[in-house]
Amino acid sequence: MPVKRVARAAGAGTAAALMALTALVGCGTGGGPTDTSPKPDATAAAPTSVRLPPLHAGFDYQIGGAYRPPSGVRVVSRDRAASPAPGLYNVCYVNAFQAQPSERGKWPADLLLRDARGKVVIDRDWDEPLLDIGTAAKRERVAARVNRWIDGCAAKGFDAVEPDNYDSYTRSRHLLTAQDATAFIRLLSAHAHARHLAIAQKNTVELAGVRKKAGLDFAVAEECGAYDECGAYAKAFDDRVLVIEYTDSGLRKARSGYGGRLSIVRRDVLVSTPGSTDYIRRTR
Repeated sequence: MPVKRVARAAGAGTAAALMALTALVGCGTGGGPTDTSPKPDATAAAPTSVRLPPLHAGFDYQIGGAYRPPSGVRVVSRDRAASPAPGLYNVCYVNAFQAQPSERGKWPADLLLRDARGKVVIDRDWDEPLLDIGTAAKRERVAARVNRWIDGCAAKGFDAVEPDNYDSYTRSRHLLTAQDATAFIRLLSAHAHARHLAIAQKNTVELAGVRKKAGLDFAVAEECGAYDECGAYAKAFDDRVLVIEYTDSGLRKARSGYGGRLSIVRRDVLVSTPGSTDYIRRTR
């Protein structure tokens, strides 16, 4: 079971991020899906068969363990191993760009990103190997595996999918690029839409401006209040943003600017279940 991934340093304003964003807008991305699903149009919205999350709705983030949603919740995000919450809008969490520590051995060795010495590149915060999406061929192979998880989300009755670690390229020691990340997520977007699932952009505010080219429908933003990023997500996704804050100050900032527009919840960093000593859930 994954634990919560706290947003890292907000580097959206860096020159490198802006250069990557400009390149993406000007040049598009490569790669193609491994199945027969149609590619997303560069500027098209999601297919009409895809249901988007309601705007400014009660939200709960349960990827650390499913439990009965509190009163007033209309949208819930849960791990792909869990089942959807009956009667609500359900988002399915998948770790798409990195391997869970327990699943490292299930990935082909050549699909784990390696440095010049052949050592696997690890996200040290979470002890997760980065997946190698640096070529079109490898993107297709990684996507084939992740798309099976997306199929499982659809079969269970989820409404949307949340692929985590879109920003893994920022931890790749310059071995991966923003273009690689966007090309890969386009494969997942095409597959999700073919399975009648909406697909979220998880964090990675520096790429919010190319979300239509990436085929992304809404955002799941951690700590956008704490890092003053909620406005960028709100603009890019027309207020269709699910916000998770991990501090009371972050919650206050998110609510003060966007409490009447976005879906905002304060959770504990481990996204614990009720009854745990770590459990926190607040909306004000």
